Amino acid sequence: MNYLEEYKKWCESDAFDNETKEELLKIKDNEKEIEDRFYKELEFGTAGLRGIIGSGTNRMNKYVVGKATQGLANYILKQGVQDKGVAISYDSRRMSPEFSKQTALVLNANGIKTYIFDHLRPVPELSFAVRELGCTAGVMITASHNKPEYNGYKVYWDDGSQIISPVDKDIMNEVKAITDYKSIKEISEEEAKSRGLYNVIGKEIDDKYINILKSNVLNPEIVREEGKSLKVVYTPLHGAGNEMVQRILSEIGMQNVYVVPEQEKPNGEFPTVDYPNPEAKEAFKMALDLAKKVNADIVLANDPDADRLGIYAKDSKTNEYMDYTGNMSALLIAEYRISQMKEKNILPENGMFVSTVVSSNLAKAIAKEYNLDFREVLTGFKNIGEQIKIEEQKENGKKYVFGFEESYGCLIADYARDKDGISAVMSLCEAACYYKHQGITLWDQMINIYEKYGYYQEGQVSIVLEGSEGAQKINLMMEHMRQNLPETIGKYKVQEFKDIKLDVVKNMLTGETSRTGLPTSNVLYYSLENDAWCCVRPSGTEPKIKLYMGVKANTMEKAKADLEELKQAMKKLVV
Repeated sequence: MNYLEEYKKWCESDAFDNETKEELLKIKDNEKEIEDRFYKELEFGTAGLRGIIGSGTNRMNKYVVGKATQGLANYILKQGVQDKGVAISYDSRRMSPEFSKQTALVLNANGIKTYIFDHLRPVPELSFAVRELGCTAGVMITASHNKPEYNGYKVYWDDGSQIISPVDKDIMNEVKAITDYKSIKEISEEEAKSRGLYNVIGKEIDDKYINILKSNVLNPEIVREEGKSLKVVYTPLHGAGNEMVQRILSEIGMQNVYVVPEQEKPNGEFPTVDYPNPEAKEAFKMALDLAKKVNADIVLANDPDADRLGIYAKDSKTNEYMDYTGNMSALLIAEYRISQMKEKNILPENGMFVSTVVSSNLAKAIAKEYNLDFREVLTGFKNIGEQIKIEEQKENGKKYVFGFEESYGCLIADYARDKDGISAVMSLCEAACYYKHQGITLWDQMINIYEKYGYYQEGQVSIVLEGSEGAQKINLMMEHMRQNLPETIGKYKVQEFKDIKLDVVKNMLTGETSRTGLPTSNVLYYSLENDAWCCVRPSGTEPKIKLYMGVKANTMEKAKADLEELKQAMKKLVV
């Protein structure tokens, strides 16, 4: 069925309500809009189902959510694990409460018990709840850091990690097999509750989550001492992080926490920011203004579902607030936690440090310094979670110590299986207290890390190409690069090339080829001389082709200059 036929079906079938039909009839003369809404179905990418809210197969709406949930239910029933139940949470986005309740009731209509949070909660607490309650799956209604018009549907499996192959593909096949929206089962909330299927959760899980975070504080006495004077500005960017962040910081002894008042309350319109993403400097404007007023030491921001963390820290020498990339903040936490674990003799001898192919090479240097097994996986935190699961199933498997990805997310311990912006806030505040106790700032410590390991700098460029035409162009760009392998990129010689889609590694010096050992993914990776690198991949959740690059130098100035040169060279290579 082509997109016009699918559009006509949605406009005429009694499977769809009048509100949906009215919305679609308004675009009857706009074929391009019809095509964009119906040329495909939303598919699970690196972060699940995600799209613009609206009517159509390529949009987030109650029919797409219902179909996805019915497919999930069918898969759970076929696996025979329906008795374990499904945990459900949501963030502050438009339609999040409605989509989460619908998800619960469709599952309930299929005889599957659900545990739904009483109000919005962050992603990491959902991951924790799946494990704590012994659920077979979890669903988080969120579009993470996307713009207000988006929402999404993340599916987790019984280990608390987002679904991976083959489960993701099997669930998607179940979803695709549903051709009639009338086959989506329904039940009332009253009936679901009377049958013990619809269960509301909240405070008990909150308490357990907070307690597990507190148990991972390495220097509680120092935090209580320095927390009396250290000043922190925090913003949840109208999202789900505020309640848990304020609670954990208060309970570990941080006494001077200033929450940006205009951004404190949940609001899916994100009225004070164009883009609720802690990677964007513009998102910090109000927080930095408040920081200057109160003379804060550090400035922290979570994204709406609170799995990511952005940070600024004051440079005491210049009195300026310095911004950290996701690599920098995660590796600052890593160096602090791992060094302290070693000092306290609690660092596992068979410890494991996990990161992604597009994250900083500084991670490898830190892992080597502390004799940790370093694992490199594809983009998406679910791949880090998979490594934890693989090792825990072995008799003498590696012990997870730390994991992160460059997109502003890390996990400090194995109590959940997704990145946790709440524990990252806690850990950075703990680190700030520890280094203040040593007489230095967080920025001083960042420079100390660079002096110890080398000045690593990383960057990213996203080229946005909307719609079906954009998707085709992205595919052509990837194939062009795949077929035209350069000997140099900018001033750097290419030493090794990985085509992860074709599972090929080519040594550019010897011509020898081998396999990547990674799951198939449309990713091209170039290892360059002098510990530099670059990588190209289409986004799994947005209409973008993404370019990543990293360099190493002896000074910050040289590293920044080299990074800019490599960034420009990559742009030319792609377009």
